[in-house]
Amino acid sequence: MEDFGRSKSWTEELASLVEDTGVRYAGDDETLSGVSTTSFDLKTVLEGEKVESESFRDQMKGFVRGPWGVVAGKLSGLNEFLPEDRDPVVAWPVILSVFLVTMAVLCVNIKYDNTPIPLVQVHAPSARLILLPDGRNLSYHEQGVPADKTKNSLVAAHSFLSSRLSGIPGIKLSLLEEFGVRLVTYDLPGFGESDPHPNRTLQSSAMDILYLADALKIDKFWMFGYSSGAMHAWAALKYIPHKIAGAVMFAPMVNPYDPSLTKEEKLGIWEKWTGKRKLNYFLARRFPRILRFFYRRTFLSGKHGPIDKWLSSPLAEQDKVVMNDPVFTKFWQRDVEESIRQGNVKPLVEETALQVSNWPFSIKDLQVQKKCPEKGLFHWFKFMSEEAECELTGFLEPIHIWQGMEDFVVPPVMTDYVTRVLPNAIVHKLPNQGHFSYLYFCDECHREILSSLFGEPQGPVEIHDQAPIQEEEDDDDDDSGGGQRQTSSILAN
Repeated sequence: MEDFGRSKSWTEELASLVEDTGVRYAGDDETLSGVSTTSFDLKTVLEGEKVESESFRDQMKGFVRGPWGVVAGKLSGLNEFLPEDRDPVVAWPVILSVFLVTMAVLCVNIKYDNTPIPLVQVHAPSARLILLPDGRNLSYHEQGVPADKTKNSLVAAHSFLSSRLSGIPGIKLSLLEEFGVRLVTYDLPGFGESDPHPNRTLQSSAMDILYLADALKIDKFWMFGYSSGAMHAWAALKYIPHKIAGAVMFAPMVNPYDPSLTKEEKLGIWEKWTGKRKLNYFLARRFPRILRFFYRRTFLSGKHGPIDKWLSSPLAEQDKVVMNDPVFTKFWQRDVEESIRQGNVKPLVEETALQVSNWPFSIKDLQVQKKCPEKGLFHWFKFMSEEAECELTGFLEPIHIWQGMEDFVVPPVMTDYVTRVLPNAIVHKLPNQGHFSYLYFCDECHREILSSLFGEPQGPVEIHDQAPIQEEEDDDDDDSGGGQRQTSSILAN
């Protein structure tokens, strides 16, 4: 009576249905033995211990039959990848649920981040050109005061993935006029509208700068180098020092393989870079041709990419603030478009390879040193009697370096190395500044830079400070031929 009213489990109901009624079916004993089941045997199993109510898992095991059972059997081989204490009936539904939730989240994120990627635009030619002695065209751009009113000239070499349009980004014409500055920027070979060089080196880069200055009738000028563009500025200081009035460096790159770097300096440089950038430099040094494959699918893909991805480097917080400005975005994209306008991957690979190849000189060669003759007894006596016989070697003009202390693209360790080998360099350390934040679109920063170089602003050259009117008119007549006359003077040299 105690079981009265209690619902039976499915096994009990099954047992009651197959109880032995005493009825026997005629037929083959072998067949009957396969279908006949005595109530004694089944009850022995069911009544051997107290029957408990079944769980949902047991019911699932009992009712999964047919096609589902076949599929489950075929997939049972995957159960060996589960821990021994995990029941497949419980584990696999959980794994499937987590997989579906993960895919749903990824789909939501992809949909959320699926913002339009701006396409690279092609612009009409706008550069001025000069013809170099080897027949190549070199394109350039001028800002500031005209040539006849210039007090200070600046020649800027642009960085990787940049062009003549960069210069000092966002500098105002009124500020250049206030300091009487003529700013000249040019396209490296194969960039912008400059013709490629068949066998470019750092020495040939310095010669291009010399020919440009001669064509524009610039006697002496300040050399400007930003980021990787600094290697062309270093080359100018080495090969044409007589034309350089001083050097202006911003986050200057040095060769990370320079043998004069100490072990600690190399470690401080390489540990700041991502694995992707390290691989980029390794390939550029050992297998530069492989870079063509990657550069065609990034820089020459026809689409603009994120700056940190293209530079393979994280950016400081101050840089991110600058990058979020639409003015910066427009300027950056236009500069990149001009840089790759020729669609030629070779100049990009050359620029990276030049950065990490064995330079024909070291930056420490620019150090100011006193050199005295040491040959023969006569020269020794003359040295003892006349101090004037000794001469200074190296780069004798001032070198100014601005370095952001939160720069991840050009680690500050590089500037520390420069100051170690060039102790006369004037370093302006910028706390809380990154790679872009001080140079790009900062009016106060630009004024501070020009003031450090030229002192108090004195404006452009006045008429009474110039040569007589007749001579000026003659000069103008000589220049009226434009680029052809400039080319002729270069070829004559």
